[in-house]
Amino acid sequence: MAGKKVTGKRTGLSVDERLALIKQVADGGELIGEEELRVMLASGKQLVAYDGFEPSGLAHIPFGLLRAENIKLLQQADVHVKLWLADYFAFINNKLGGDMHRIQRAGEYFVEVWKACGVDTTKVEIIWASKRMDGITYWDRVLKVAKETTLNRSMRATTIMGRKEGDLQTTAQLFYPAMQVSDVFELDVDICQLGLDQRRANILAREVADKLKWKKPVVVSHHMIMGLQGIQPGANKEEVIIASKMSKSKPESCIYMHDTLAEITTKINKAYCPEKIIEGNPLFDYLNYLIMKRYPVITITRPAKFGGNWKGNYDELVSAYQAGKVHPMDLKATVVRYMDEMIAPVREYFEKNKKAKALYEEVKQYSITR
Repeated sequence: MAGKKVTGKRTGLSVDERLALIKQVADGGELIGEEELRVMLASGKQLVAYDGFEPSGLAHIPFGLLRAENIKLLQQADVHVKLWLADYFAFINNKLGGDMHRIQRAGEYFVEVWKACGVDTTKVEIIWASKRMDGITYWDRVLKVAKETTLNRSMRATTIMGRKEGDLQTTAQLFYPAMQVSDVFELDVDICQLGLDQRRANILAREVADKLKWKKPVVVSHHMIMGLQGIQPGANKEEVIIASKMSKSKPESCIYMHDTLAEITTKINKAYCPEKIIEGNPLFDYLNYLIMKRYPVITITRPAKFGGNWKGNYDELVSAYQAGKVHPMDLKATVVRYMDEMIAPVREYFEKNKKAKALYEEVKQYSITR
């Protein structure tokens, strides 16, 4: 199968080439069902993936820089992308105080962020959850999923809401996992493209598909970008991911897509960045998964008395830093420079586009709730 020259309808790429693009999305994350995906690609049919999110707060770099690039990679691989604006889920999760009007305005703002990041939204399918949840067919499917899921399993899966196990606030939140799993089948997708923190729901979707003889999705989980504080403790892998990821609701450990050069500088200078240490260092997380995806070779500018300019790829940078040949302050200054360059077009877009600017100014005033 691997050697057969089956191409995408528009890309002209081989199965292996398309698979390689999709695997880039899972870099640092996880791909479950690779051989299943290869068979799907070889079939020649149009594959469908979805990315879903709760609209709340201001967009940060995981949303604007990582997820936007993931959408572009999927489109290059001739995968049709559905964007699931999970407004009703944000309501259940009490985002923005559970105010549906504000949640939906935040969703409109997020779409503008992706436009600013170069996503052609005319080539993706944008779907509001609240528009698909008003019929008996949707809720019948939710109940069927719930009947195949033990109460304990649902409780453990609530980590997909960005909360610790057992940290439920309302009964409505207990419905959340069954609803999210149901969405996979409601949207009729081949690929679940979500963050690694959503793994439990995606695994549950595959198990439910087997039990109910529904179409089984492949799981393409992207890496979770780390907060400026570095790795944080947790009782299990999922809790570590949730505690360590960059969160919009934690401004002190978050870089937003609207941050100025001065704000980026202040935040990066305070970031956890121990000398010679790579593991748990958020700056290397940004370099590996964001900056050096776009700039494979970077330049560190520094005076001759500190060794002069340094230039190299990621592996070379890791070696140089571990050897003490690159100082944390030089690394921070370099991350600031490249990060600002990547964010600048978004700031410019929101400055020039009246609709986008008005949405940003409105959402910026909302009080963020977790």
